[in-house]
Amino acid sequence: MFLVKVGQDSFLYTGDFNMTADRHLGAAWVDRCRPDLLITESTYATTIRDSKRCREREFLKKVHETVSKGGKVLIPVFALGRAQELCILLESYWERMDLKIPIYFSMGLTEKANQYYKLFITWTSQKIKKTFVQRNMFDFKHIKPFDRSYTDNPGPMVVFATPGMLHAGMSLNIFRRWAPHPENMLIMPGYCVVGTIGHKVLAGAKRVDFGTDPSNRQTVEVRLQVEYMSFSAHADAKGIMQLISWCQPSNCLLVHGEDHKMEFLKGRIEKEFDIPCYKPANGVSVTIKTQHNIPVEVSTELLKRHWEEEAKREVSSKKPRLLSSTLVVTDKGMQVVEPERALTSLGLSEVRLRFTSTVRVASQLTGSPVDFLERARKKLRPLLPQQSMQVTGEGCLEVGGVTIASKPGGDTDSTAAGPATKQLIVSWPLQEDDLASLLIKLLRTGV
Repeated sequence: MFLVKVGQDSFLYTGDFNMTADRHLGAAWVDRCRPDLLITESTYATTIRDSKRCREREFLKKVHETVSKGGKVLIPVFALGRAQELCILLESYWERMDLKIPIYFSMGLTEKANQYYKLFITWTSQKIKKTFVQRNMFDFKHIKPFDRSYTDNPGPMVVFATPGMLHAGMSLNIFRRWAPHPENMLIMPGYCVVGTIGHKVLAGAKRVDFGTDPSNRQTVEVRLQVEYMSFSAHADAKGIMQLISWCQPSNCLLVHGEDHKMEFLKGRIEKEFDIPCYKPANGVSVTIKTQHNIPVEVSTELLKRHWEEEAKREVSSKKPRLLSSTLVVTDKGMQVVEPERALTSLGLSEVRLRFTSTVRVASQLTGSPVDFLERARKKLRPLLPQQSMQVTGEGCLEVGGVTIASKPGGDTDSTAAGPATKQLIVSWPLQEDDLASLLIKLLRTGV
């Protein structure tokens, strides 16, 4: 997989991947990189494969039964990946069962790929690395290179041949020779594109034509047993959804799949992850909008002071909190700092802005304004236990950053029209707006 970043934009390109570990390679993995776009293959967009162990057990059973009855087994594989996995599987089984029946792999790319696996053992899974001290798992004891002359040899054998879709090469030549014999078996371990011989045989074709020229066309009767056991390197639908949940992209683009299957997977992705999903045809361009973030540096002193104040108030960490600060924009970028630091750096003097509201409350109490505010403090204390409260010598009640004072000449006596009232002045800075609103509400309700 490739994570490509250009400025603030990024995309993750998967290529072929599998979320299930093989015998020779570990499972695909990606961290939570949150790319703007995920470009993922969708070969098995509607398929969920069964247990890998069950498939391996069934594969070994079919191969063993066929060779025990004298038949030949042809396994078309691609040179890199499936060939090595199935070779290790059969090698281990032959060793355990002490079988002497020959196993071959076609020379060419498969042989070269095996040499690279031998050299670069660190590419492989942890299990293969652990056994390297005793034996290199790619030094096969029971599997030998295949020669064309072996095709018509009598007796049972197992052959891994390329390519994996039976559309050309050694695998197709061997298939033409072995197909008419019912004791033989063809095991297709991977995906076959529509139009290939492999796809036709899996679809149940009993006769296969070779050659485009009618005068030289050859028809082969397909009498051998045909089995499909998916050991493909492609992820199934569950694996694709798992990858999306891991990397959490903003957009998804499906490639390398069949249109109707991609349409189904596209609907699932949009429904489950609520992100746009695209499946453009070959040669079609797609424009995807991305969101650019503006980086802002935040003063550590500001955050430290804010956390200390919040700890004193015992405010829940899950609730959104207001951070009083100043955004300073310079040629070097943007920075959020303490207001005092911003004023100093800009050479400005501080101007404090306070809001004021007048509240009239009903009161039958007599006495000085200080006595009235002291009684109000005692009633507010159990309602606001986290806030600091005190009545100052100037005749004001300080609740946190909010000041409550009695307005001179604002009292009225009790009359037939209504009870006696006191007029209070409430003032507060912007950062105490929520507390001031709560206090005004409590005063108006008679507290």
